[in-house]
Amino acid sequence: MFCSVFSAAIAGVEAVPVSVEADVSDGLPVFTIVGYVSSQVREAQDRVRTALRNVGFCLPPKRITINLSPGDLRKEGTRFDLPIAAAVLMAAGAIRADSLDRTLLVGELHLDGRTAHVTGILPTVMAAREAGCTACIIPLANDGEGRVVDGIRVIGIESLPQLIRYCRDGTVPSAAETGKSADFRENAGDNAAPAVQPDFSDIRGQAGVKRAALIAAAGFHNLLLSGPPGSGKSMAAQRIPTILPDLTAEESLEISKIYSIAGLLPKGIALMKNRPFRAPHHTITAAALCGGGLTPHPGEVTLAHRGVLFLDELPEMNPRTLEMLRQPIEEHRILVARARGSYVFPASFLLVAAMNPCPCGYYPDRKRCTCTPVEIRSYQSRISQAFLDRIDLRCEVPAASYADLTGESVNEISSAQMRLQVEKAAAIQAERYKGTGILFNSELNSRMIGRYCDVSTDAEMLMQAAYRQLGLSARGYHRIIRTARTIADLDGSEVIKEAHISEALMCRCGKESPH
Repeated sequence: MFCSVFSAAIAGVEAVPVSVEADVSDGLPVFTIVGYVSSQVREAQDRVRTALRNVGFCLPPKRITINLSPGDLRKEGTRFDLPIAAAVLMAAGAIRADSLDRTLLVGELHLDGRTAHVTGILPTVMAAREAGCTACIIPLANDGEGRVVDGIRVIGIESLPQLIRYCRDGTVPSAAETGKSADFRENAGDNAAPAVQPDFSDIRGQAGVKRAALIAAAGFHNLLLSGPPGSGKSMAAQRIPTILPDLTAEESLEISKIYSIAGLLPKGIALMKNRPFRAPHHTITAAALCGGGLTPHPGEVTLAHRGVLFLDELPEMNPRTLEMLRQPIEEHRILVARARGSYVFPASFLLVAAMNPCPCGYYPDRKRCTCTPVEIRSYQSRISQAFLDRIDLRCEVPAASYADLTGESVNEISSAQMRLQVEKAAAIQAERYKGTGILFNSELNSRMIGRYCDVSTDAEMLMQAAYRQLGLSARGYHRIIRTARTIADLDGSEVIKEAHISEALMCRCGKESPH
């Protein structure tokens, strides 16, 4: 007898519908799984056979063939255990053939028939809803995550017997079905920050660094911090998440889908409420940074989507790995191509990088710097001009003075004060770009710059002179205008004025290599 049930595979950061077909026929007793499957999926035959036996159902001594369609889509993981078991039960006549119509199933099985947590439930339930399914059966361990999605019935089960009872008489496991769609604000939980958060008021002095961080956070502009060891570069970078605007509902779903697939959702949390902060070590590989593997999985640039990617000790990174960031910085996505197909991962992040000006870290203080000009040039040249051209803000972080460290900090600006300014600028941008898919000024393309960046006559003259004298590229020009747009938003001005262009130019200028 032939029967099929509905499931889904993960491809990139999306769930793709999969039909799990089962055929039980006469022949040599064998259990075969086909359909371009990994060894993990192929091992499901032993898990399913043993789980069914341990819940009181022994498979008949017949030829059992399982096909996962479409056959050209790679299937991986243990998420197909539950739909395979359901298809076998249906084909063997243990449950009605129509009991799982328009129902999607995913889940791993223990040998005793209990279900186990799987990754990627959030995009799977969303895909089920988009495919027209009316219900989704998932492991009870994933129940809270599945109920985030509105408009579809989500049923969490603990074991195979519960699935069999549901298919036979519609009995829903107690406390596993509310009968109504869940609102994410009630059920999602909160990936709350620690009780004691870092604050910009902890950093003494460094007004220029705080101003650069404010502009970066307000418009999601890339920021490079350069200074001697111990000057506070990492401290400033770690505090940028405390001044970023709140996530919108759409952004929260975007991030949660990525973390669900990567298996990084915090325990008991269904939706991410805080922007991610990723700080990989400088020895990170290209695949770990940008995504990769036999079947590509999200890398750090994708895990930092809508949040902060902090790269410390920038010149110490492998130059080839660093150059791979050029595409996602410019396009806000990354394309990973493999022989088996191409995968597009979202990568709209705020890049914050930190570096020393030379190998010893103390240039241009010749009293402390022991590096030769050749060594300094070699060190700084590890970061290409093409990469630097994609950095909007370059800020020198000088060593703190004794007076800064020991004096009273009554005038230090706090993260809460900076966040208020960022939220006002973000609200202006949200209203300006409503309906365009743009959230921040850094996402404007050249065509949109002409539409949304109204520049005064004086500012235009200054920009024209700077373009000639500084030898700016077209990319550099556009990035300066986008930064000036953010500075104007912080100033509450709809028109970009001369002062805004001037500050954007100063923010982009950094110290050149010694000669």
